[in-house]
Amino acid sequence: MNEDYGNQIKEYRISLGLTQNQVATEMNVTPGYISNVENGRTAMSLRMLIYYAKLMGITLDALVGQLEPEYKSSALDNALLREISKLDETSKEKLGNRFS
Repeated sequence: MNEDYGNQIKEYRISLGLTQNQVATEMNVTPGYISNVENGRTAMSLRMLIYYAKLMGITLDALVGQLEPEYKSSALDNALLREISKLDETSKEKLGNRFS
């Protein structure tokens, strides 16, 4: 993951108008933990990243995509593939013909 993700976590929190104390209370951790994450001294576990994304009102995919730009492209590709797989064969052929 991006070396500077703590700073990005901080910027995201601030952009939503939340304090470290508010985030800590909602995540059932100490404000010191949030400070350590934001200052790059502690990495969030997957479980904490999930809680953080939920608190921020976004998906884990969206959060990781913001923290790791290379992942964002993969997440978008996967989302498009999921949607294409839902199409019937005729619709898939029509879509495919647009690129031939």
